[in-house]
Amino acid sequence: MNIGDKAPEVLGVNEKGEEIRLSNYKGKKLVLYFYPKDSTSGCTAQACNLRDNYDALRRAGYEVVGVSIDSEKSHQKFIEKNSLPFPLIADTDKKLVDQFGVWGEKSLYGRKYMGTFRTTFIINEEGIVERIIGPKEVKPKNHAAQIL
Repeated sequence: MNIGDKAPEVLGVNEKGEEIRLSNYKGKKLVLYFYPKDSTSGCTAQACNLRDNYDALRRAGYEVVGVSIDSEKSHQKFIEKNSLPFPLIADTDKKLVDQFGVWGEKSLYGRKYMGTFRTTFIINEEGIVERIIGPKEVKPKNHAAQIL
C-alpha cells in the first residue's frame, strides 16, 4: 500500500468479532496503525500514547484503529488492561498485514523471524492513503504528536 492508493473496504474483524469497514469512517481521517504484539513494552507504550491523546486526535478529525495478528481474546485483554478507547483488528489470517505490505522478515539478536513492521497509515476522508509513518520513523511514546 502506497501513498495515493485506495484502502480496502473490509479491514477485518475487531476484538468483539465485528467487521470493521472503511465506510464506517467516511468523512473522517483514519489512523490505521499496525503493531507487532499485544502487551509488549513498545506496543503498550504506543497504544497508551494514542489513548492519552485520543480526544485531541478526534478533535482533529481522526479515528484510530489498531491492527496486529493477535487473536480477538488477546485484544480484549489488551484493551481492558490499558483502557483503550479504540478498536483493535485481529488480523489472525494475516490478510491485512499482507495487503498493506507490513509483514516480513525481521531480525532480533541475529535471529530471523517473520513479523509485523510497526507502521501507521493515515487514510483520508475518501479512503485514500495520504501519509505513511514507516517502521524507522514511528516513535511509540510520542506517536500521537507525530500524527497531529
